[in-house]
Amino acid sequence: MHPYLFRTTSVRFSYQHCQDCPTRAECTTTKSRQGRALNLLPQAQHEALQAARQAQTMLEFQKQYARRAGLEGTISQGTRAFDLRRSRYIGLAKTHLQEVATATAMNVVRLWYWWTGIPKAQTRTSRFAALNPAIS
Repeated sequence: MHPYLFRTTSVRFSYQHCQDCPTRAECTTTKSRQGRALNLLPQAQHEALQAARQAQTMLEFQKQYARRAGLEGTISQGTRAFDLRRSRYIGLAKTHLQEVATATAMNVVRLWYWWTGIPKAQTRTSRFAALNPAIS
């Protein structure tokens, strides 16, 4: 079952209750005149979510994710720099030839960058995230 199809329980606290709460700073940082709103998953789904989050901290998961990140980077480079999503030709044979040529061109560009010492691009920092000096 898709995770967004679970029935959640919505809980809302009034502003008056949240305003006087001694632990408000741990719960929310909003300055608006609204109370806190929570959407709670059923217990089984919440426990599954917590188990998945715990598994993501394991070294095995991080190794698998590093492989996936490398593939995602290759696909991103292909779509941005080599127009990988668009086929110029009609027919499987010509389309396959274009894909092979594009892959070869990507490898040549990567070799060129390696030979000339051009470093790999770092993950882009959004303009919003760049405003936070702790991240930049």
